[in-house]
Amino acid sequence: MEKTKGINRARFLSAGAALGLAAAVLPARSAAAAKGGLTRRGVVYTVGAGATPGTAWSAARMREDVRVIRDELHADTLDVTGDGVERLTATAVEAAERGLHVWLQPTLGDVPEREILDSIAETGRFAERLRRQGASVDFSVGCEFWLFVPGIVPGETVLERVENLLKGNVDWEQMRRRLTRFTAKAAAVGRSVFHGRLSYAAAQDEEFEPVDWNLFDVVGIDYYSYHREPAEYVRELRRYLRWGKPLAITEFGTCAYVGAPEAGGMAWDVVDHSKEPEEIKGDLVRSERVQAACLVDLLEVFETMGLYAAMAFEFVTPDAPHRPDDRRHDLDLASYGITRVIKDRPDDPASDWHWEPKEAFHALARRYARCR
Repeated sequence: MEKTKGINRARFLSAGAALGLAAAVLPARSAAAAKGGLTRRGVVYTVGAGATPGTAWSAARMREDVRVIRDELHADTLDVTGDGVERLTATAVEAAERGLHVWLQPTLGDVPEREILDSIAETGRFAERLRRQGASVDFSVGCEFWLFVPGIVPGETVLERVENLLKGNVDWEQMRRRLTRFTAKAAAVGRSVFHGRLSYAAAQDEEFEPVDWNLFDVVGIDYYSYHREPAEYVRELRRYLRWGKPLAITEFGTCAYVGAPEAGGMAWDVVDHSKEPEEIKGDLVRSERVQAACLVDLLEVFETMGLYAAMAFEFVTPDAPHRPDDRRHDLDLASYGITRVIKDRPDDPASDWHWEPKEAFHALARRYARCR
């Protein structure tokens, strides 16, 4: 697959925030909700092709990561997302074989609508085979279609669509009509090939992205709000329960610097991409403690509400390496990853690398371990 077809989710989280915009189907409330606590606790694992030779897809690396996610992070769910059906399915199999619940979600962008629907169908058929073999699987038909699917918002690429959104070069009513039409198509394709729980990952602003959740079995929300009081989160999330369906937080998290939680879904927007090499804007103060505290606080809210699932975004961001001795080029500051990436040769695109756990990893691991 060509690199231009892949999407680096860390760069485009809930772009609407920048606009000032606000098996059998599960019953309305899960058993966990009835007694309190989440049903599923997990992490997002993105399976893109990689932006550089050094971050290219590696099946061996993936297998070790999945082992760590189960045995050291103590997650019980893996949200497998990204592009490339072979990468998605290989990761889903590994997770299932290790006894993890699989939340499988193809995220393909900047290609014709037909290709995206074909990817949903192919991935969904695989998810159904996995489910029939006894694996625990939910299938999501995609993520924030307004951003990734050409023809809903003007622009041939994600970058162009984001720019048009920021500038207001959008016919909002037409956008919503196109979004509703494509979401219905995707749901129909997913339903035709997958017979377990079907979902979708929507932006959290319902005015911006209205979704007919009657099409799905689980309400899925990419959630990046910031509030000072837990009650405000509960008030905001409670409106999604009116559909009488389980609510999954398909993404939540922040970056590791002071002020990142307050920036919500735009915390990633601290990199000057016009520079070569790219560099961090402003004088950010790195703080892994801030990131860890934010994730734990949000998880506590989700647990209290007894939601169906919560998946922290994300396990690792290979294309945002940490440079502890060079703050200006420490791209990990713009990463939502709960691990930091260390390159053997920082200036070499082909360099090998490894990840190290951040404080957020350890904080989540402690919480998840208590619930296993």
